Amino acid sequence: MKHFFLLLCMAAAGIHAAAQQPLNGSADNIVGNYIGRQNGDCFKVRVTRLADGTYRAQVYWVERDCDESGRKILDSKNPDRSLRQTPYDQIVLFNGLKYNAKDKCWDGTKIYDPQRGIRANMRADFTPKGNLRIRGSLLGISETIYWQRIP
Repeated sequence: MKHFFLLLCMAAAGIHAAAQQPLNGSADNIVGNYIGRQNGDCFKVRVTRLADGTYRAQVYWVERDCDESGRKILDSKNPDRSLRQTPYDQIVLFNGLKYNAKDKCWDGTKIYDPQRGIRANMRADFTPKGNLRIRGSLLGISETIYWQRIP
C-alpha cells in the first residue's frame, strides 16, 4: 500500500468504450465514477457536482485499504492534522473544481496527493478515448495521470 499513489504518477488506463466518451463542452461530463491503477494498487473515485456548481472528487474504494495487521490505512501525511485520521477509502482529492468553457477543461483548484501529503494546481480534460486526464503542477514540476470512467 505504500506505493498507493493517486495523483501525481501515471495511472494505467484500460480500454474505454466509445459510448462512454463525453460530449465536448458540457461541464457536467466530468461527473461520474472512475478507476485508476498504480503499482498493483487499484482505487475508485467519484466526481460529483456541488450546489455551487463546482466539482469534488472523493475516493470511495481502495483495493488494499488495510495494512498487514488488518488496520485501516489512514491519510497520515495530510498537512491538515484534522484530516490525518481519514481512511484512504474516504479521502477527498479535490474540491471547488470549475469548468473553463473557453479552454474546454476543468481547473481553478488544487488536487491532493495522499502519498506525498501535498496539493498541486490541477487541470483536467478528456482524452480522445474518453479517459479523464488530470495534470498536477507544483513549483514548475508537472505530472499527468489518467482515470478510466466506470459505471
